[in-house]
Amino acid sequence: MKNLLMSAAVGVLLLAANAAQADQAPPAKPTYGSYGFDSKGMDPSVKPGDDFYLHANGGWAKATPIPADKSNYGAFNVLDDLSRERTRGILEEARKDPASRIGIAYASYLDAPTVEAKGLTPIKPWFAKIEAVKDKAGYARLAAEAARAGIAGPFTFYVGQDDKAPDTYILNLRQSGLGLPDRDFYLQPDQKMAAIRTAYAAHLEQMLTLAGASNAKARAAALMSFETEVAKLHWTQIDSRDADKTYNRMTLAELQEAAPGFDFAAYFAANGLKPEALIVAQPTAITGEAALIGRTPVEVLKDALLLRSLHSYATYLPDRIADADFAFYGTTLSGTPQREERWKRAVGFVKDAMGEEVGKIYVARYFPPETKAAMDQLVKNVIAAMGRRIDGLSWMSDGAKERAHKKLAAFTPKIGHPDKWRDYGGLDMGAGDLFGNALRSNQYEFDYQMGKLGKPIYRWEWQMTPMEINAYADFSMVEIVFPAAILQPPFFDAHADPAVNYGGIGAVIGHELSHHFDDQGAKYDESGKLNQWWSDADVAAFKQLTGKLVKQYDAYEPFPGAHVKGDFTLGENIGDLAGVAVALDAYHASLGGKPAPVIDGTTGDQRFFLSWAQVWRRNYREPNLRQRLVTDPHSPSQYRADTVRNFDQWYAAFKPAPGSKLYLAPQERVRIW
Repeated sequence: MKNLLMSAAVGVLLLAANAAQADQAPPAKPTYGSYGFDSKGMDPSVKPGDDFYLHANGGWAKATPIPADKSNYGAFNVLDDLSRERTRGILEEARKDPASRIGIAYASYLDAPTVEAKGLTPIKPWFAKIEAVKDKAGYARLAAEAARAGIAGPFTFYVGQDDKAPDTYILNLRQSGLGLPDRDFYLQPDQKMAAIRTAYAAHLEQMLTLAGASNAKARAAALMSFETEVAKLHWTQIDSRDADKTYNRMTLAELQEAAPGFDFAAYFAANGLKPEALIVAQPTAITGEAALIGRTPVEVLKDALLLRSLHSYATYLPDRIADADFAFYGTTLSGTPQREERWKRAVGFVKDAMGEEVGKIYVARYFPPETKAAMDQLVKNVIAAMGRRIDGLSWMSDGAKERAHKKLAAFTPKIGHPDKWRDYGGLDMGAGDLFGNALRSNQYEFDYQMGKLGKPIYRWEWQMTPMEINAYADFSMVEIVFPAAILQPPFFDAHADPAVNYGGIGAVIGHELSHHFDDQGAKYDESGKLNQWWSDADVAAFKQLTGKLVKQYDAYEPFPGAHVKGDFTLGENIGDLAGVAVALDAYHASLGGKPAPVIDGTTGDQRFFLSWAQVWRRNYREPNLRQRLVTDPHSPSQYRADTVRNFDQWYAAFKPAPGSKLYLAPQERVRIW
């Protein structure tokens, strides 16, 4: 899964509706500026050709501080804050109903006095289970129980579609076992990573002490040593996103034979699972870690489980635990000075626990049918534009083009919210029982997911709630999905100029659509099956073009010596490049052969590109941005906006001079879709 408007006809309908009401009320205005773009947030002193992101957003960037409870702040955060305020209103009302499950859950999180009074009492039975483990067999069984409780263990597993048999569910097994975000945090020798490792070791010691452990310093050192060995076994982010490399189908017997150091049969059986086969994503990492577990003292393994338990449940425990956890994961790793207010965390808890139960109410209040109708039409326009671009490709064979059109025809766009809502019947929420509510919620979700095995694919299901400010593409489902909350300004504004909507949500639609044709998505055919449907010549031509894009992004250096990883971010960079190309074509088609109007001295293409830059405005704290360079497959926002340097239409619109920082000679501009 990859994550992250108006057609001429819809625009005419909205204009007509506005005209009909003109004698009754003043015409509605865009949220931003006179046509949907925040021109006051520009920095005219920065030339478009030197830094288009700052040209469009520099004034905003200088004037906008990052709130103390955030690691970064931008257009997505503005909408997320709005979504959470709205959700808070829903939950405050529900809180007044003693029979409301979401109200009880929300109130239990807000009840800080009860949480503090209980102290560590709610988690002590779990600590006792960990302490009672005497051997590796007991450890495997308890690690399985931890997985059901939402606690990270030595491995992670989930139920998903079989990439080579997408009409069936199968168990997937992936590498895990690290407390830091990625293997690079353990292995890179630079000073900043070394400082994080020192801080992490101190954090482990502190958390062990808070849990009542003796000899915490030595135990923290042993755990740090163990995790470092795990990191050496882990696959890189680049290899772990390769759909071919990570498809390794094994029987349980084959896995057990390859990894005798860990009892996988007992591990799965502890949760009632007896998989005949499963997909092992990183087999050398899995087998290597199993061997490492086999030779590691059980006391170290127990401490790892103890620390992961505290981290997973810190926010449901007293502040002395939650604050210590945040001090490392929030402040040291991401640079965020303070925790969010309790109500914000309470909203997040309920959204994670019962998102669609809240979502039904959210959609009824905040997602008008007119927005869905406009989005439905825009998606059709963007898909049609993608079809035209496929026809015009010089590097793709006719056979591959025919299959590409079949894949386009197979798409299921999902807009706003699910057609079928989840039922959370059987999930108990108790007043004054935050820890218990969180535990039962995790167990309930685990059972729901594992319960898919052997059943037909849940094609109605969504992987995000309607309140999410995001979108995603699902390769096996052949779908693109846009939750309700992202369909607002600056992404979509019914009162904005169409160029702004095409440059905003239109390009996001194109981005998600193109994921199905990026360096990984293109490996899946029109049925969602992992199956090469291009000729070898098509693949070679595609790789030649994507290689140029990798090189372009490798050159970006946010900090001295810290570069964007072009290979790691390739899929998202292809998505941005294709999204802009497809949306721009769709916008031009929507004009029906007529020239775009000039508004406030801006042409249609200028408004389109400025809108694209506007949705990526974001200020980062340095630790957060450094972490993202290692762990986030998306390039930093500035470089996402600057992908415009690959478009001839941008050069025509803004006329950057040869020699300016973003200027690319025509033959150097990357054109893929």
